Amino acid sequence: MSAETYRDAWGIPHLRAATAGELARAQGRVTARDRAWQLEVERHRAQGTSASFLGPGALSWDRLARRARLADTARRCFAALEDEDPETAAWVREYTDGVNEGLAACDAPEFARTGLAPGRWEPWTPLAVWLATHILFAGFPAKLWREHITAHLGPDAVALFATDGPGTAGSNGWLVSGERTVTGHAIVAGDPHRFIEEPGVYQQIHLSCPEFDVVGLAVPGVPGIAHFGHTGTVAWAITNAMADYQDLYRERLRRTGAGVEALGPDGTWHRAARHTETIHVAGEDSVEVEVIETDRGPVIAGGPEGLDDGTPAALSLRYPPRVTADLGFGALLPLLRARRVADVDRALDAWAEPVNVVQAADTEGGLLHRVAGRVPVRATANRLRPVPAWEPGHEWTGWHTPPRAGLTDGVAVMANQRGPATPLGVEFAPPHRADRIAALLAGKERWSAADMPALHTDTHLASAGPLLDLVTALDGLSPGAAALRDRLLAWDRHMDADSAGAAAYAAVRGAVVRHLVAHPALAPAAVPPAYPEVLQPWLALVPRIAYALEHLLRAEDPYGIDRAEAVRAALEEVAAEPPAGTWGDTHRLAPWRALPDTSGSPEPGLSGDHDCVLCTSAVPGLTDRAARGPAARYVWDLADRRRSGWVVPHGASGVPGSPHHRDQQPLWLGGELAPVVTDFDRLTKETDD
Repeated sequence: MSAETYRDAWGIPHLRAATAGELARAQGRVTARDRAWQLEVERHRAQGTSASFLGPGALSWDRLARRARLADTARRCFAALEDEDPETAAWVREYTDGVNEGLAACDAPEFARTGLAPGRWEPWTPLAVWLATHILFAGFPAKLWREHITAHLGPDAVALFATDGPGTAGSNGWLVSGERTVTGHAIVAGDPHRFIEEPGVYQQIHLSCPEFDVVGLAVPGVPGIAHFGHTGTVAWAITNAMADYQDLYRERLRRTGAGVEALGPDGTWHRAARHTETIHVAGEDSVEVEVIETDRGPVIAGGPEGLDDGTPAALSLRYPPRVTADLGFGALLPLLRARRVADVDRALDAWAEPVNVVQAADTEGGLLHRVAGRVPVRATANRLRPVPAWEPGHEWTGWHTPPRAGLTDGVAVMANQRGPATPLGVEFAPPHRADRIAALLAGKERWSAADMPALHTDTHLASAGPLLDLVTALDGLSPGAAALRDRLLAWDRHMDADSAGAAAYAAVRGAVVRHLVAHPALAPAAVPPAYPEVLQPWLALVPRIAYALEHLLRAEDPYGIDRAEAVRAALEEVAAEPPAGTWGDTHRLAPWRALPDTSGSPEPGLSGDHDCVLCTSAVPGLTDRAARGPAARYVWDLADRRRSGWVVPHGASGVPGSPHHRDQQPLWLGGELAPVVTDFDRLTKETDD
């Protein structure tokens, strides 16, 4: 075995080996050294065992992971990979062997804090981690929301609240062709928006062997570089396509002496698979979970006796990897080996989920803008709401051909808005981020890689318009409210951390949301149905109103709500107790950590907002703290990879106390990028493994 580990000034690992297999093993080892605790957490989450050390707060997720059969699906997918693509299966095995070697020598302090020892990774564990990471990306719980709001306000209300949901991950991405750059070569840039975790959800890494030499952002626990990569001659990046590729079925279940049966679309009862599992919960008694699977898929909520509140309901989830035993890992090695756009394109034909919009470019002028992933062909009703399993017409009948798109004036922009994936989705992000990026790119004829961070960090908030229009029309205000109105109308509509105007706008917006939530017309929808806690973010009224506020303020039918009076009341409320500081004083980072932070360091204030290009998402009406934001930023320069740049929210190391644990935070906050270094002579050698 021959592998070398190098580090750059930011502690980013650069790995060199003689073969792809040795390189995968080295990637597993270095990931375990840098992210041991993170890998342990992700392994437990994928297996549905995280409550065993995180306590009852993790129980709802563990129930979903068990009932949705995530680990079992990963085992099936790996078994199929061994049969159909043994080279990739062997490569994944090398990675997990490396993880186990690295974990055996790790000294992450979290293990001492919890009294845990690292568990063993199986060859299928990376597939389980991938599946657990992305199972909620398609936002299938939004179908429960549509059903819920329809029951209270009628079907027209669905469109009123349509916007990307509070649990959906998004991204910005843009491709600038060579005709619009100073070098004549393309630039690919953007930033994925995810829940900000510490350590981060992306790992900067450089993988080099005679077959390929790639820099990119890896998912810790998964070999290779799937989402964002640059091979020197071709670069690619993704955004969430917002496609709908998972279905919920209402199931009629009954118990028999032999187990559980489900009523099928043929009008007969069919035996369902059933067993029980035990979830251990730190500090509490263990919990038994009944796992049921019908011909549609695993039952994720309810059972023969209904939901927890006695509602006679059971929901099964049908998702592509469970149906096909294919998680798309066959794309990972071909992506590393890609030399041209055509190679990336062929690799992505094997992609499964999540369904993404991909942008790619190569040094010969090749360009790619396409959807990648597997979306089933089925009835329109399946895409909108849970459908009855006992009625015919809701089966899957094939797979959609992923759409493709071109460029406009040498540019392609994707920010989860309606675009090439429109035929495959139901709800998309508002167009503000995409429109703003396109407008900024149109403002200059030629762009360089060094220009891109200014786009990453743009804070203009176009969605403020409807609220400010209502503010403009108000009269008869108290002197304090009138002065606040004038301040808002003079504000430049940029959500900058040092802006008092942004703080005032956010305070009024939050008050408007609270007034709307309390209105008798909407209050009945504030009581969500009794679905599992892990699905409740999609069913909560406050974030739904917060993210759909501009639609609610402009809708032709306001459901009897006097919106001007709601805005007036909010303005008077904030004028009576105005925010004392700037937007960044309350809009602070709120990263997720498996264990509480003991460093005592305050979380930084942030610029940006949900609909800004700098997308740092709070929940207006609930909190200004931002749990979501750019999980990385990247600029891939096809003229010279050495002029590329990248950054992550914290640092390359997941080990508290490491000099590289949070050393990229100032760059991330300031909109700067660390340089991409690929010359091994400029790196510091760490180990010969």
